[in-house]
Amino acid sequence: MNIIIKKRELIYKGNKIKCSIGKSGITDRKKEGDLATPRGIFKLGKIYFRKDRISLPKCKLPAKIIKKNMGWSDDVLSKKYNQELSNRLQHKSEKLYRQDRLYDVFINIKYNCNPIVKKKGSAIFLHLCNKNYKPTKGCVAVQKKDMLKILPLITKKTKIIIK
Repeated sequence: MNIIIKKRELIYKGNKIKCSIGKSGITDRKKEGDLATPRGIFKLGKIYFRKDRISLPKCKLPAKIIKKNMGWSDDVLSKKYNQELSNRLQHKSEKLYRQDRLYDVFINIKYNCNPIVKKKGSAIFLHLCNKNYKPTKGCVAVQKKDMLKILPLITKKTKIIIK
């Protein structure tokens, strides 16, 4: 069973959940920095979480604890573009250990990763949103209670379909 994103709604295993998408909407022509969510069918990667803020439920996807210096490269000139960084200070990157709680738990959406194409977009995640469902920079975001409800249901075969 796949996760469907349609407009501002996430549908998965009978759950209809309000979500946020990129400020520029959904696009077929994703580019780095365009504030759009990429349209397509994507596999899901690891769950990342802040151990100091989240008690992760039992999940079927591999999980990784977010450490203070971790990042995700959004530097189109880097060999590490669109990849997790263990030391973000060495590269221009998206900070994963954040104060605002949006990345307390997230799943990497495997967009632009096989092969990685420079300038096509990076750091596309299913992460947490704020109470007002503020638009994202290209990710999909849900409330923490909804994320914790669907996390245990997601398997390695689950894909995300962004329409």
